[in-house]
Amino acid sequence: MPINRQIVKEQVATYAAVLLDGVYEAGGQNDVLEVRDQLESIVRIMRSNMDLASAIGDSSYTAEQRAEVVRGVFATANPVLVDVLAVMAERGDTDLLPRVSEAYGQQLEAKLNMTVVDVTTVVELDDHLREVIVRKAETDLGTKVVLREHIDPSLLGGILMNANGKRIDASILTQLENARTVLKDTTDGGERS
Repeated sequence: MPINRQIVKEQVATYAAVLLDGVYEAGGQNDVLEVRDQLESIVRIMRSNMDLASAIGDSSYTAEQRAEVVRGVFATANPVLVDVLAVMAERGDTDLLPRVSEAYGQQLEAKLNMTVVDVTTVVELDDHLREVIVRKAETDLGTKVVLREHIDPSLLGGILMNANGKRIDASILTQLENARTVLKDTTDGGERS
């Protein structure tokens, strides 16, 4: 039987809303942000561990067994998150997890007027640069901004920023690649004349 897309969209929104409201009520803004990170990690784990994803989605297990697998594997995560994941496993909806994670971020912005901006640099940000980034992002996005900082030693330099699924890549490597492309296009265009 085909599944109605609108029904799936409503399921995703409901899981995300229950999760956000439950976490906010239980622990406030800091817990909401922590669960966002936990949710992204769990999505990565599920994508990279096919045995786990198969076990949680296996219809030959009872709903209760699937929920217990989730509770055992993700026991250290936020309790509200574990409960929502268990319900998703019981109902056979764990394949919706990436969409729930995305909807959670969107609802976080809408309900709390807050945008999480992931910032990746080669070294830790200093307070001045952190303040400049927050001010600029708040102006551009029209919401309160919370930075989530990441260090990636493989960057040559510069900064990568991600907010609402949009990526700003100001890394040195990307700038070099762009310059190389421009130079190549200029050289190729000049030879044709």
